[in-house]
Amino acid sequence: MPFNYAQPHHSLSPFVKQYWALSNVMPRGLNHTQRIIPTGLIELTIYLGDNPVSSGRSSVTTETSLLSGQQKTPYDLVVAGNVTVFSITFHPQGAQVFFNIPMEELYDQSISLRDIQKDFVDEVESELHVALSFSERVGIMNHFLWRLLKNNDLPGEQPRLVDSLTRIDHSMGMVDINTLAKKACLSRKQYDRIFKTNVGASPKCFLRIIRLQHALFKKQVNPKMSLTELAYDCGYYDQSHMINDFKLLTGMAPRQYFSECDAYSDYFQL
Repeated sequence: MPFNYAQPHHSLSPFVKQYWALSNVMPRGLNHTQRIIPTGLIELTIYLGDNPVSSGRSSVTTETSLLSGQQKTPYDLVVAGNVTVFSITFHPQGAQVFFNIPMEELYDQSISLRDIQKDFVDEVESELHVALSFSERVGIMNHFLWRLLKNNDLPGEQPRLVDSLTRIDHSMGMVDINTLAKKACLSRKQYDRIFKTNVGASPKCFLRIIRLQHALFKKQVNPKMSLTELAYDCGYYDQSHMINDFKLLTGMAPRQYFSECDAYSDYFQL
């Protein structure tokens, strides 16, 4: 399936990672199953064509605009028919700024955006449907998100969260949570609470996801890297530790995953 990618307006870039879209028509009677694994990112997906069928995920599949929180387990999307998708990928702390709800309420589920932002469904979604190009849709979404940003107060925790997430990124998920809390000038309990409210997962769960994404990135860059080397480079205690995390987050052992799925990280990108 062909993908289009675009960066947000610079005023939104601290919160929005990217926009992406795909448009494809599956031949009658055929479908495509896509394994969706935890990425560490929150996503708003707008279906402008046929909706896919979700397996193993709590979601409102009849709705056309879905806000998906942090995942803890994998699930499959079965795509058939006329597929047209426009999606907004937020930085880990970014979605909370626009939608002003605790992100932990979205943990491991997708909800209809109508429930929290009815204006989007009534105004913006119709504009996306009639737009003639991907670039037009990017412009529509830039304008909508900028309106939300102006109307919402920026959470006071944002600067320390951004600093903490930067430390996590630079360490590729190999950092002690108590150290992160100390650098943020918070107790461990305060840090856990603020992190879950803004990011949607606990720091422990988030770091597990980032280690997985780091492993996918390393394998993407160096396909010949052995599983032993991968486990060592990505901060796992041993191969058994990596295998357990892969099974939890992808539903497969590493060897099976790399034989059936592309080694590609949504979080770390070339």
